[in-house]
Amino acid sequence: MHYAILGLDAPDALPRRRELRAAHLARVALLRDAGRVLLAGPLPAIDAPDPGPAGFAGSLIVAEFDSLAEAQAWAEADPYRAGGVWAAIQVHPFLRVV
Repeated sequence: MHYAILGLDAPDALPRRRELRAAHLARVALLRDAGRVLLAGPLPAIDAPDPGPAGFAGSLIVAEFDSLAEAQAWAEADPYRAGGVWAAIQVHPFLRVV
């Protein structure tokens, strides 16, 4: 089943986000390469493709996992969570319609 992972950034997380980006993307790439990612990307804090110093509100990843517990564990182990970029995580089952 697919799960939507919403990682919500901590205040002033932009420097940590930049520092941990490569490790985070490498981890997401493993899911992508296994054919498990529907979509993934950051949520700009402002209505702009490059938010500059405004940074990001968080990240959205929709990917396939065997269970909600597995999706939650994956999100909790992400470098953005461990490094303090994501202050909170929400994980929800996702039913793809379109």
